[in-house]
Amino acid sequence: MQRRTWVMGGAAVVALGGLLAWAFAPRAVEVEVAQATQGRFETTVDEDGRTRLRERYVVSAPLAGRLARITLDEGDTVEAGGVVATLTPVLSPLHDDRTRRGLAARIDTAQAQVQLAGVRAERARVGLLQARHELQRSEQLAPQGFVSATKLDNDRLAVQAAQKELDGATQERRVAGFALEEARAALVASQQAPGSAQAGRGFAVRAPIAGRVLKVAQTSEGTVALGTPLVELGDMAQMEIVAELLTTDALRAAPGSRVRIERWGGPGVLEGRVRLVEPAAFTKISALGVEEQRVEVLIDITSPPEQWQALGDGYRVALRVVTLARDQVLRVPVSAVFPLPAGSGTNGDRQSPGMAVFAVESGRARLVPVKVGGRNGVDAWIESGLAPGATVIVYPPSAVKDGGRVRSRKV
Repeated sequence: MQRRTWVMGGAAVVALGGLLAWAFAPRAVEVEVAQATQGRFETTVDEDGRTRLRERYVVSAPLAGRLARITLDEGDTVEAGGVVATLTPVLSPLHDDRTRRGLAARIDTAQAQVQLAGVRAERARVGLLQARHELQRSEQLAPQGFVSATKLDNDRLAVQAAQKELDGATQERRVAGFALEEARAALVASQQAPGSAQAGRGFAVRAPIAGRVLKVAQTSEGTVALGTPLVELGDMAQMEIVAELLTTDALRAAPGSRVRIERWGGPGVLEGRVRLVEPAAFTKISALGVEEQRVEVLIDITSPPEQWQALGDGYRVALRVVTLARDQVLRVPVSAVFPLPAGSGTNGDRQSPGMAVFAVESGRARLVPVKVGGRNGVDAWIESGLAPGATVIVYPPSAVKDGGRVRSRKV
């Protein structure tokens, strides 16, 4: 009986030991894994942009006048040289009876000035005839010695002076005639009824280019001053995109960089190229109240125009500026790459810190230092340290150690 008790007690102790060993034995950590694959790798700068016409034309009034109502609407097509607006002379201001009597008196005064100038011209003509007759007598008597040479010269000069006097009087009579016409025109304009503008004397304002109407600044008839904007025109085929990038990102978006234009409102993805990174930056306050230094980047749309003809001026688009592109490189999920502890580099160099991944080999995790060529929001480019097809741990938990047992999580 005692022997049997000892046997059963020993068996219980062995079973308890085995149970404790099983309970405290290290278990495999469940992890999410992915394969290292070869393919295209890109890094991009993602930002929103807006479309903009490369050239805008604001048609202004070339002179002051009365603008006829513009019949064009936004979106209408115009031809180069086509009439977009018509200007007519403005009406004279209204005058009271006293002013009109003054204008009539100006006409009488101008008529008197014309008569007086006519009298002066007749007197100058008579003086010229007298001077010519005197010169003729002197020329006849001079060969006979009855008139001195000095007298003959004086007579000739007198004829020239009389001619100049007649010319001046004639011009004075013309000036008086113009003053009379001006006075009459002023009186006629003051007596003209409102709305009886001079028909057929309008000035046509023409379009400088062939394009579409973007904005009609003056929609109603009225008097406009010199330089007043009337219509804004643009060629919709000459479209560009402007994006405000952070200066740190703009340094990587060099002219000529490829751009993918997404979420623009139409099907598919449009292609573009960076044309210019403007040299001057500006300060912009973000939605979080942080000051940012941004710079405008101009992008040309390289896709055929028939694919994006629905785009208009000022439309919002999503941009991906490709800053780095490599074909057939080794890629792993970016979440699989993590930095090594400070002071440990890659392959014994002094790069601090190095990068590494956990590779799964025979059910155990192996810490593999790698050299990362670049990272984007999805993938990491592995230049060296890992073989194609290797299994790596994605989002490695803190329980994963080098050489520890791991088990793929079932999804």
